[in-house]
Amino acid sequence: MIALHPFSARASVNQAHLRIMETTDLHVHVYPYDYYADRESDTVGLARTAALIQAVRAESTNAILLDNGDFLQGNPMGDYIAYERGMNEGDLHPVIQAMNALGFDASTLGNHEFNYGLDFLVKSVAGARFPIVSANVVRKVGATPRQDETLVPPYVILDRELTDGAGQRHPIRIGLIGFVPPQIMNWDRRHLEGKVATRDIVEAARAWVPQMREEGCDLIVALSHSGIGSARHQSGMENASVPLAGVEGIDAVLTGHSHLVFPSPAFEARELVDPKRGTIAGKPAVMAGFWGSHMGLIDLMLERDGNEWRVVDFECEARPIYRRGEDRSITPLVESVPAVLDSVRKEHEETLAYVRRPVGQTTAPLYSYFALITDDPSVQIVSNAQKWYIAQMMQGTEHEALPILSAAAPFKAGGRGGPDYFTDVPAGAIAIRNVADLYLYPNTIRAVRVTGAQLKDWLERSAGIFNQIAPGSSDKPLLNPDFPSYNFDVIDGVTYQIDISQPSKFGPKGELINPEANRIVDLAHDGRPVAPDQEFIIATNNYRASGGGDFPGAKGDTIVFEGPDTNRDIIVRYIVEQGTINPTADGNWRLAAMPGTTVIYETGPRALDYLGDLKDLRAEPAGETDDGFLRLRIHL
Repeated sequence: MIALHPFSARASVNQAHLRIMETTDLHVHVYPYDYYADRESDTVGLARTAALIQAVRAESTNAILLDNGDFLQGNPMGDYIAYERGMNEGDLHPVIQAMNALGFDASTLGNHEFNYGLDFLVKSVAGARFPIVSANVVRKVGATPRQDETLVPPYVILDRELTDGAGQRHPIRIGLIGFVPPQIMNWDRRHLEGKVATRDIVEAARAWVPQMREEGCDLIVALSHSGIGSARHQSGMENASVPLAGVEGIDAVLTGHSHLVFPSPAFEARELVDPKRGTIAGKPAVMAGFWGSHMGLIDLMLERDGNEWRVVDFECEARPIYRRGEDRSITPLVESVPAVLDSVRKEHEETLAYVRRPVGQTTAPLYSYFALITDDPSVQIVSNAQKWYIAQMMQGTEHEALPILSAAAPFKAGGRGGPDYFTDVPAGAIAIRNVADLYLYPNTIRAVRVTGAQLKDWLERSAGIFNQIAPGSSDKPLLNPDFPSYNFDVIDGVTYQIDISQPSKFGPKGELINPEANRIVDLAHDGRPVAPDQEFIIATNNYRASGGGDFPGAKGDTIVFEGPDTNRDIIVRYIVEQGTINPTADGNWRLAAMPGTTVIYETGPRALDYLGDLKDLRAEPAGETDDGFLRLRIHL
């Protein structure tokens, strides 16, 4: 038995219940599969979201399905199509095949649609059996936005019929207009410069929405591939959904880009944003997570007044495909829809072969057994890729003359993960799935601008992982077990030593405990001491740059670049472009010498295979722990 929504049960003559469903930031996640880890996943996949969509359609008299962009890029299937198989005229992109199978009514362009270039984008969207719109990406700029020649249509008007509560059918014109962050001109400059331009999101909306009303739109929905940011409009803002919602004539807003869930208890209230009611500037709005994790749903109660429809009530929600338990366990709430899986089964199998096949070569093994005692190849390759990417992004900006450094931490370095929880990729062929071993989290790239003083304190914060060791002591434990390895940032591009005979300046959570302490010594750039007022760009990730770990210089106020790409994707691109990588650690940091002093460092048993790689430290086995870690005696 299908339960009617209260709006459907309540609708009377000249009243109709319309359900607007949203997907956003799919990033080619059709299958419930993590290609990097090469295993199934219950937290992703349009095939799972499809079950929610089918359920809503089954209980609805009137429903439309819309996508909010970022569908072409973002996982190895997208890279496989772009870099390996290619898109020829008439080819169907797998995510478009899946969206066609599910019967989308329309979509907009997200910023990642441009990652592979305009030719790839145009060929990919040509196969869509639904309109794709975007009002602020322009091939030829006119005197006003309404005179622009846009890359795709700025909007579309769907002529539909709604069945009211009495069973009578009435015409309705539903207008859909799309927007993308203007920052695509920076993020994909090499693909877009000289070919397209962008308009400010709100400027474009103010121009086109009145025209849509002139053409008889009863209802206008903004497909805003833009986050929920400040209520104050600034020209060119990336996250413009709040001022966009304030544009007269827009009735509802689908948001995305930020990979968040709205409405949701986790979303903080801010000016003009109600995360409980699900409104922005008083209008219904949703953001459906990312990778198919949720389906956004706006229920509208519409009333017909003469020949016009108006919104008299609404409800908003974001329905998940899984539930996360207090113990972090994952319980799937739906099963995959076979028709969606079948639509891309061939490309899924080809992607599995692709991620398992070498995409490059590494001249040295990538392992993390010694990542907490010496410069490490598994961290080095992450730093190399981040610097490579940010160097391109800084070109043509006010920051391009500044030295570019890179901060990266070892994610798999034993600890609570156990004695097998280490990266270990042998020299030779390297496959895309190996990247998950190098970079566990789906973080996105950021760059911050810091002073020399902030740089030093950033490193002092990292150095808190070490216990204070008295000179001449024997076999004291080296590491503070309360300090997670992912907060041990190594910063490449400078040289330094860590003097662990000194107390730590910061505690495990970043709290200042010894203001005068100095563990970081001989900090230099290009062979010269770093001055406190010297400035640098540091490549890092969104977690760190926004305050994760509470690092000096990374509290959210120093960010100068927010990239759309995940750090994982950047590593893959770097490997593909380089062909052969040399991840040998460059030895830019070391523990300061303490003659006659030994410490005990716990690592994985397979570290024995690489003991000969330790250049600046003498180490010898000192037994195993009860839980299987290898104990190494390190001579400082």
